[in-house]
This record gives sequence, C-alpha cells and structure tokens, in this order.
Amino acid sequence: MGRQAQIGVTGLAVMGRNLARNFARHGHTVALHNRTAARTRQLVEEFGHEGDFLPAETAEEFVASLERPRRLVIMVKAGAATDAVIDEFAPLLEPGDMIVDGGNAHFEDTRRREAALRERGLHFVGCGISGGEEGALHGPSIMPGGSKESYDALGPLLESIAARVDGEPCCTHIGPDGAGHFVKMVPNGIEYADMQLIAEAYDLLL
Repeated sequence: MGRQAQIGVTGLAVMGRNLARNFARHGHTVALHNRTAARTRQLVEEFGHEGDFLPAETAEEFVASLERPRRLVIMVKAGAATDAVIDEFAPLLEPGDMIVDGGNAHFEDTRRREAALRERGLHFVGCGISGGEEGALHGPSIMPGGSKESYDALGPLLESIAARVDGEPCCTHIGPDGAGHFVKMVPNGIEYADMQLIAEAYDLLL
C-alpha cells in the first residue's frame, strides 16, 4: 500500500479548498476529492507546493487513500447535498471510521445523521467552522460535536489548524451528536441579524 493521508476533504469549493490547504500547511497529508475531478486537479496544480496532497478521482480511491480510522471531511451545501455525499461514502467505510460535516447544517439533521451512522458503527461529527474563507485557510474557530472517541482521533488535527488565543487553540469538543452545529447556529444568528440591521439602516438612510 502506498502513502496514506491523515485526513481527507471532499467538496473543494472555497471553504473546502482552503481547509485542505490549511491541513497541508500544518504538515498533514491530505486526501482530496471533488464531484468534478477538474477542481481536484486545479487545487494540486495551484497549491501543491504548500504540502502533501493525495488527489483522488473516485470515492473508492479517496477512501482507500485514508489511514485508519478514516477521517473524512465533507464540505458541501447543507441539506440534500450533504445526505447524498454521506450515502455515497458511508458504504465504503468500516466501523470506527468517521464522517465530519463541516457545513452549516441544522443541528436536528446532524442528530439524525449521527444516530443513523452510529448504528452502522461509524462516527458522525457535526463540526461548526467559523471564520469564512480566510479563517479556513489561516485559522478558524472550530466547534466539533460527536462522540468522545471521535474527538480523540480527530481533535489533534483540528486543534493544529485552528486559530489560537493566548496560545490556546479555538477548538474544543462541544458535546454529543448535534452540539457542534447547535453552537455554530449562535454566531450565524448574530451575523445574519447584523446584516439585516445594516441593510435596514441603509434603506432608511436612502
């Protein structure tokens, strides 16, 4: 067997691409996958000098390139797209492997997914990621939920790429099942309320 990656990212739009680069910049070998393989190749062509990437064109190749327990990060649109990716990859995984949803999922969806995958012996981690595209690349605030066992295997990697305050990583195990996405809902709500306030203030001024 050839080289294997410590973590994999599927969904290489802006957030996924920058998160993968962040992992690579911190010395982790990163498996890459995207529904359209051209985006995977583009990332390697543009940023391959930043670290160690293992590009894959198929789901099977992607999963095979991950060391056990497999840590597979999904960075796709919340909702049906997330379920579709889970349905694609879960049958390829083995007990003890984990799927990490880094999108803005509703915490009730995360609870549902975590319960279903737990029955199959898989860990599901709903992981809030704050900081936008710049944070994803240079150091986000990370809010992972899920089992303690999953955090034992995943946490050190997340802490290595997180923002730091007074030397401490902005990443901790939030709690079980949907806890991470529940907490991520709070800054999202504040941000969207601020945007609405600014928009209405401009409307009144104009």
